[in-house]
Amino acid sequence: MRTSGAEALVKSLQAEGIEVVFGYPGGVALPIFDALYDAEGIRTILVRHEQGAVHAADGYARATGRPAAVVVTSGPGATNTVTGIANAYMDSIPMVVFTAQVDTHVIGTDAFQESDITGITLPITKHNYLVHDSADIPRVVKEAVYIATTGRPGPVLIDVPVDVSKGELNYRHPESVNLPGYKPTYRGHARQIKNAATLIAKARKPLLYAGGGVLSSGAWKELKELAELMQLPVVTTLMGKGAFPEDHHLFVGMPGMHGGRFTNYAITETDLLIAVGVRFDDRVTGKLAAFATKAKVIHVDIDPAEIGKNRPADVPIVGDAKSVLSAIVAELRKMGAEPKTDAWMRVIDDWRTRMPFHYHPRETGVMPELVVERIRELTKDTPTVYCTEVGQNQMWACQYLKIKEPRTWVSSGGLGTMGFGLPAAMGAQVGRPEYLVVDIAGDGSIQMNSQELATISTNKLPVKVVILNNGYLGMVRQWQELFYNHRYASSELPQDCPDFVKLAEAYGILGLRVTTPDELDAALARAFDHDGPAVVDVRVVREENVFPMVAPGGSIDEMLGGVPGGPVSEMLDDEFLKEVWE
Repeated sequence: MRTSGAEALVKSLQAEGIEVVFGYPGGVALPIFDALYDAEGIRTILVRHEQGAVHAADGYARATGRPAAVVVTSGPGATNTVTGIANAYMDSIPMVVFTAQVDTHVIGTDAFQESDITGITLPITKHNYLVHDSADIPRVVKEAVYIATTGRPGPVLIDVPVDVSKGELNYRHPESVNLPGYKPTYRGHARQIKNAATLIAKARKPLLYAGGGVLSSGAWKELKELAELMQLPVVTTLMGKGAFPEDHHLFVGMPGMHGGRFTNYAITETDLLIAVGVRFDDRVTGKLAAFATKAKVIHVDIDPAEIGKNRPADVPIVGDAKSVLSAIVAELRKMGAEPKTDAWMRVIDDWRTRMPFHYHPRETGVMPELVVERIRELTKDTPTVYCTEVGQNQMWACQYLKIKEPRTWVSSGGLGTMGFGLPAAMGAQVGRPEYLVVDIAGDGSIQMNSQELATISTNKLPVKVVILNNGYLGMVRQWQELFYNHRYASSELPQDCPDFVKLAEAYGILGLRVTTPDELDAALARAFDHDGPAVVDVRVVREENVFPMVAPGGSIDEMLGGVPGGPVSEMLDDEFLKEVWE
């Protein structure tokens, strides 16, 4: 059957089960958008900025585990996707981005709205293509979806010149891919599995350290089975939140720069770190030479490049987290291994009781931590996806929310992209319409993509946005206070510019404002019960800091702020803990 390249592209998306396209049209993208116009089974959502399209596809993938597609035009349309692609690449999020391109015969001549987008995105995509022949489109789309969703997931870009999208071909979608150089390893080496199980069975102070790879592989059940079988305390990274229920007794928090003291002390004292789907990021490890120095390391990751990159592994296991964890559990059961962590958990529980996350309410003003606590309480019986922007709002959300279900936490990790939360919440709402979706935002971050309020409004997406409005680029100001002698250079944002209530109303969205703690619950409840989108502008205490905090380059057991606690060695000198340990 003869068909155009653009029609073949859309048919290929349908064949691959892609249900949503986020996009923004332009001249050379029109053949593709024209083909999407009548496409059955594909919902096309017009965003207001190409960066918003990629972040929306990102949020959709994190919330559902399925990839979405992005379609934009050439030149500035393509370059506007770069930040979103880099964000997805850093956090291993699957998506396929289609950039339209000028005619093949003028590529390289600086034609109108031409950009070398494949060259630009080479370091931030898992793979990318420049399609030269219409007949290649079905194969390229098939390969792109396969590459994006297998192994370590990531974004794949396909650049489609306009003459290629207009060209004709005999359409036939391939049944399989043939990529001899790309064969991810899913099953861990049997000997390494046994070595890992042996270490776990002997450890007295083990710690499961889980990251985004657990969620990517759908390994949360296996993680929980291993933890409960051997009574292993569990810490999760920012990207791993939701991989283990945070109301579980074995959950010990998020480690690192803004982790709890009890969490960081646990890492400092552990004798076996079972790292699954993590990359030992600097925001977790702090000073790498001082990180978990007493521990042997089991490192499980599907990407062999991550193992040993930052921290040497005593037992390296290349493989899919789901498969490897299942195999370790089977080996432990075969060995008849039993938990040896009772004393270790009593130590951790003592630290957790003595050094919880804590803040001091002020006489006037709304505490940002209180806002997150009230969001948590008001949504605890409602299936909810929590999204964040980047900055203080993100860290307070990390500390005070309790994520109990996989894929209900959507936040920018490795790239730390301001402006991520609102379009990502939009994508999450499209992917999980039966869930309440809440974006916990900062007044600085949300302004970077606030135009997507129009997309949310016109598509009737009931996203709830709660802005912790402190009139600053909050995390920047915090660093300036602590490390730059309170010199707030270019970090102040007037709390009333813009007026977020009026901005919401201008987009046809419910806008509410909170200025006192007494107003908070009523405003949040009204927003959450509203059948459409809502924005709640909460005027919070302006110079509140996120604590605890590890200073840049510091060891994670040396924390600023929070409930006081000395070095971990002093904490272990406590008579009670000595008795437990003995």
